[in-house]
Amino acid sequence: GSAAAPGRPSGRPFLVVPAIDLRAGRCVRLVQGSFASATVFPLDPAEQARRFAAAGARMIHVVDLDAAEGKGLDNRTAISAVRAAVPCVLEVGGGVRAKDDARRLVDLGIERIVVGTVLAGSPETVAGWVERFGRRFVAGIDARAGRVRVAGWTSDGGIVDTDLAARLASLGLVGLVYTNIAVDGTMAGPDLARTAEVARAAGLPTILSGGIGCEADVEAAAAADPLVIGAIVGRAMYEGRVDLAALIARIPQPRDIRNDRTGRG
Repeated sequence: GSAAAPGRPSGRPFLVVPAIDLRAGRCVRLVQGSFASATVFPLDPAEQARRFAAAGARMIHVVDLDAAEGKGLDNRTAISAVRAAVPCVLEVGGGVRAKDDARRLVDLGIERIVVGTVLAGSPETVAGWVERFGRRFVAGIDARAGRVRVAGWTSDGGIVDTDLAARLASLGLVGLVYTNIAVDGTMAGPDLARTAEVARAAGLPTILSGGIGCEADVEAAAAADPLVIGAIVGRAMYEGRVDLAALIARIPQPRDIRNDRTGRG
């Protein structure tokens, strides 16, 4: 019949989003967000991005870990080099806590800007940025055991992930990135159930982050809730457990992802 083969995606477009985490201008990976666990990878960020684009990636997720840590350092030079290197949509997060942080990323030509800490503390501030810079802001909800974590995951945001998600509808955000910190960088499998629950609470097209350990994990995510429109792949890809080009060849990629017209609005 017409049913998809077991373990294969349903054929709906599903974004496979490779990640670049930046620290001191280099590509790194952390386990559960711990800076003590950083592994540095040999390629410079722009070259890494070029390889992702060559593999067929439509979007690259970039995290500025130094900016997220909030000690005055950032990786804007590296982000600028990535932007110049590839035509992909860039989704950038980490330390976007003031209007000037957002403006600098807008000026670099970043299409999707992830906001987390400010969103948890002052949603109306983010609504103001949307008004000023347009529909390019993405909610970043990072949670451990359902509690939102902020400030580079170092402190409790004072709210449950689904409650924060439910407040997002009126802000003009284009999407949501949901991370279950407990599985991030562990390659132990993603939290599909909680990701879908948070996506439904927000009513926004959602990208799953954390826990992808193999290609089957991505295919399972692609067959899950229709609001979950993509998955971020990091450590598993860097360690050779996921072949990005093969995965993208197997799973159809959405054509228009600039503003996630797969969701509402």
